[in-house]
Amino acid sequence: MITSTPRQAIALTYDGATAPTLSAKGDDELAEAILAIAREHDVPIYENAELVKLLARLELGDAIPEALYRTIAEIIAFAWYLKGKCPPGFSDPKDTPDVPRLNGPVH
Repeated sequence: MITSTPRQAIALTYDGATAPTLSAKGDDELAEAILAIAREHDVPIYENAELVKLLARLELGDAIPEALYRTIAEIIAFAWYLKGKCPPGFSDPKDTPDVPRLNGPVH
């Protein structure tokens, strides 16, 4: 018998002042609903099954574990970059001539 792994999704809330917190999680139909809401609100979606498995262990409202700060920070920074955002106090790399930039797809 072949059993398929249920589709899982999580959502994080980040206010810029504290660690991101788990705001939604679900399997199968609920996971699809979480993804549909994200798409509807133009929220970038990052797919990583192993990371979802780790974060799905948290309870709603829990802050992400300190061990995942860097990983989540990189994902949030990339999502902000895709949306043309920059954290307060940081300059846009396009305005700084000596900052190296990626010129092509990232693999």
